[in-house]
Amino acid sequence: MNKVLIISDSHGLTTELTDIKSRHPDVHMIHCGDSELDIDAPELEGFVKVGGNCDFDSRYPQEETVEINGLRFFIAHGHLHRVKSGLMTIAYRAMEENADVVCFGHTHIAGAEKSGNLLLINPGSIRLPRIRNMKTYAILEWDTPEHVSVHFYTLDGEAVEEISIKTSLDRT
Repeated sequence: MNKVLIISDSHGLTTELTDIKSRHPDVHMIHCGDSELDIDAPELEGFVKVGGNCDFDSRYPQEETVEINGLRFFIAHGHLHRVKSGLMTIAYRAMEENADVVCFGHTHIAGAEKSGNLLLINPGSIRLPRIRNMKTYAILEWDTPEHVSVHFYTLDGEAVEEISIKTSLDRT
């Protein structure tokens, strides 16, 4: 089983990032921005990371596209793609990168949805959640592109089943 831990909008938290990493060893990790830490902070070691509107270390890239075990991920914070107004702009940008999965933050609202052939994931915020009063992060799991699931967890590691989804990634 392939697993990717996805976090966003941690806004200065360090102990919590370390705790989450230790709870989920041997997974790929993505931070979708607004960590408010230096890019080389030890708490961010091992993460593919992008900068958000609250990240002031100029070494952060605005976007990253990475391949992880057969799936192509487009990662951006989302503020430059106006995700608070809709997901069309970030989805089009991800399609330009031939992505299967879009990981973003900025809204602090946890959720995952399928749009065409794209799976869009916002892990929420582990510091300042909006809509739901739960501080969340996500884990994407798959054995094949036809069997993909996104599970959400609270800061304490409890599953948030009502927003978790199972889907497939049609690559035709």
